[in-house]
Amino acid sequence: MGQNMFRTGFLVRATHTLLTWVITLILFLHNTDLRRCEEQGELLLPLLFFLLVALSVLLYFAVSLMDPGFILTDSVKGSNEEMESMIPQSLTPRLRRCGYCLLQQPMRAKHCQTCKRCVRRFDHHCPWIENCVGERNHRWFIVYLLVQLLALLWALHIALSGITPTLTWEQWFRVNGFLLAALGVVGVFSMVVMLLLGCHLYLVSISCTTWEFMSRHRISYLKNFSDEENPFDRGVICNLWDFFCVCSTVVWEKMYTRNTPNSV
Repeated sequence: MGQNMFRTGFLVRATHTLLTWVITLILFLHNTDLRRCEEQGELLLPLLFFLLVALSVLLYFAVSLMDPGFILTDSVKGSNEEMESMIPQSLTPRLRRCGYCLLQQPMRAKHCQTCKRCVRRFDHHCPWIENCVGERNHRWFIVYLLVQLLALLWALHIALSGITPTLTWEQWFRVNGFLLAALGVVGVFSMVVMLLLGCHLYLVSISCTTWEFMSRHRISYLKNFSDEENPFDRGVICNLWDFFCVCSTVVWEKMYTRNTPNSV
């Protein structure tokens, strides 16, 4: 099973990387704004575009290979013991023990069937990066989406600048064939990344994960709240600050007990 996951992950990452650089090469070789800048000796824009693409690839590998927050031990009773002692025991939600890896799950954690591990503040398993998105890599996943979107929109503009008009349709398709293929791929990925980024920024702004948003009715610690209530929501500004600027592990049980209407 582990070898199959490694093989799948390698193929996904290799395909993404190959597709990225093939499209970049097409944009540099055809008569686009990049090529015209090179011919005129203006290398700033081509260099900036290349660096943006390279940054998107580096962030892709960083997010796909990063530990998303795998739970390896019953850490709730270990390293976080001091913080847990500050929570009134009568109000602390009862922690679940995972039926697959037999570890105690902190609040907002979930077992990933693909990775075969429990993940802290589980958001979703992303087949694009072949990794889970969780507490440790979620912010970097959004940064990656933002950089990837900028690179795709710029590539879209560059591809359109290289479309050459001809006298016949047949000649037009023959001359612009590679650019049209690149344009199609970049256009589809631009829409997908834009949708993903918008959805994740919205969920972050209300301090909700994809799993909680999609499966709220099946999550025990949310059943005491109405659909409009969220025990982890501290307001848009605080939610964004906590998500992007606070790097320490959060004891979600403590925040939950502050906002829960009744003892659990």
